[in-house]
Amino acid sequence: MDFNRFQAQIESHPSDDGCNLPPVEQWHPLFCGNIDMCITASGEWQYQQSPVTRLSLVRLFSSVLVKENDDYFLVTPVEKVGIQVEDVPFVIIQWAMEDNHLRLTTQTGDTFTVSASHPGTLRASLDGTFLPYVNVRRNLWARLHQNVYYQLLNEAEEKTAPDGTTRFTVQSGDYELILGEISE
Repeated sequence: MDFNRFQAQIESHPSDDGCNLPPVEQWHPLFCGNIDMCITASGEWQYQQSPVTRLSLVRLFSSVLVKENDDYFLVTPVEKVGIQVEDVPFVIIQWAMEDNHLRLTTQTGDTFTVSASHPGTLRASLDGTFLPYVNVRRNLWARLHQNVYYQLLNEAEEKTAPDGTTRFTVQSGDYELILGEISE
């Protein structure tokens, strides 16, 4: 894969909506095959089993990442290549409470506010533990890093549901993020 050509293809088609993300929804290139790229469960990007250490390159790749069914692809206006993702492509590494809204930041620098537009859900992680996952964008999800998870649990409110389930939640504006639950 020629990374310089890949970058040139992306930069030649800027976003129309004023954000820094390319308009991948408008691109429908032919599938060119799979490449030896993987996003590990820890959020590390690897190419041919070697870490991609240039953050600018990781950010570029993450900006053109799409998910179709259970498969992940990097797309440009003229190419679509398949990659492997062990769990989800993003890991939440920072959080902040701003004006009663929970702001999360991924390992690639994406920052967003937890809300109905960026909802959370409990799902089984690779080891079978139920953890909160949050939608970053375009059906791409993030798992909370263990440190962030425990910090937010420390801030959580404990609530008992009518069925006796105990939930640990954090409020973000009008949206309630469930961090965990214990059944009776």
